[in-house]
Amino acid sequence: MTEDSAFDGGAVLGDDGLRRTPWGAAAGMMRDYYDTEWGMPVSGERAHFERLCLEGFQAGLSWATILRKREAFREVFVDFDVDQIATFGPHDVERLMGDARIVRNRAKIDATITNAQATIALREDVGLETFLWSYKPADTPHPKTIAEVPTTSPESIALSKALRTRGYRFVGPTTMFALMEAIGIVDTHLVDSYRRGASGVWPS
Repeated sequence: MTEDSAFDGGAVLGDDGLRRTPWGAAAGMMRDYYDTEWGMPVSGERAHFERLCLEGFQAGLSWATILRKREAFREVFVDFDVDQIATFGPHDVERLMGDARIVRNRAKIDATITNAQATIALREDVGLETFLWSYKPADTPHPKTIAEVPTTSPESIALSKALRTRGYRFVGPTTMFALMEAIGIVDTHLVDSYRRGASGVWPS
C-alpha cells in the first residue's frame, strides 16, 4: 500500500502494482475475493440464491465474517439447494442454531428456509435469476472514492419491495444493493481500480 492510498478513500496502489478499492487492497482473503469474485455475474438459481442468503446473513456484520464462514454455510445448507432447504423444519433450525461455524441467528436461519420456499414459488413466474437481473439499472455508479459509493439505489429499493411481496425476508434495500454489487448488476469498483469493468456487464 502506498501513500496515494487510503487517506482520500481513492483506489489503493498495492504491492503488486495494481490499484484496488481500499477494502480489497490488503493481501489476503478479502483481496482474493475482490480479485476473483466480487462484482462478477454468477449463473443459475442456486448461485443467485446463495449470494442472496449470504448477503442477508451479513446484515449487521462484516463481509469478512461471512466469507470466513462460507464453506460452513454451504455445508449446513446443502450447497444452497433450494428444494432441500425448503423442507427444513424445527429440528433443522435447532441443529443450525447449535452449529458455531455459522452465524447463529434464528431469524436469519428461518428467513433462509422461507426464501427457499419463495424461490420455488418464483419458478412459476420468471425464476430468481431473471427476477433479480430485471432490476438492472440503465447506468451504474462511477465512484472515485469510497465516500462516493452509494449504499442503496432506486432499483435496490424497488427490488427489496418486490421480493418482500413475493415472501422473501432479510432483503432490505441496502442488502439488495450489496447483492447487486456482488454479482455485477451494478459496478461500484472505483474508477481507478484495475477491476473496473471486469464483469463485462458495464464498460470501464
